Amino acid sequence: TQDCWNDSYKGAPNNGSARQDGDCSRRVRRGGSWYGYAGGLRAAGRGWNSRDVRNNYLGFRLSRDTRR
Repeated sequence: TQDCWNDSYKGAPNNGSARQDGDCSRRVRRGGSWYGYAGGLRAAGRGWNSRDVRNNYLGFRLSRDTRR
């Protein structure tokens, strides 16, 4: 949710940091929600929303590395 929107991954950081160039009035969103269609549920799904958009089907998922 911190990444600024770019049409491609060209020039994106490869160290896991947020991308701070491009159209920063739009923020990247990935994956889908309970409200979306099946094809959009993949984690590889990618789109954007305006920074000030809020609704009940946008959020984030937590993950944890259990290999430690």
